Amino acid sequence: MPRRNHPRRSGLSPRPSESRPLGGLAGPRVESGGDGDWLVRNVPGAQTTKFYRCPGCDHEIRPGTPHVVAWPAEGYGSVDDRRHWHTGCWNARGRRGPTARRW
Repeated sequence: MPRRNHPRRSGLSPRPSESRPLGGLAGPRVESGGDGDWLVRNVPGAQTTKFYRCPGCDHEIRPGTPHVVAWPAEGYGSVDDRRHWHTGCWNARGRRGPTARRW
């Protein structure tokens, strides 16, 4: 009989650390910086189908490009408060800040 590498978990619900939201995206994490606390979620390239404008560099984020979505943690913000950033622009926001266009 072949060896089984994973224990059976029949009938058991996943532990909270193993649960994932619909679509397989990881839930948001909280990141703190000089500009406050933000909820941030990584978006894999395979999940992106629209064009977005990065507030860090004012360039397009094309469909298929992995990036991050961030919104203010206080009050959880609304859908209108979410911004799509290039990952590098998000990581450098403390050094550069958003472009003059402002949201």
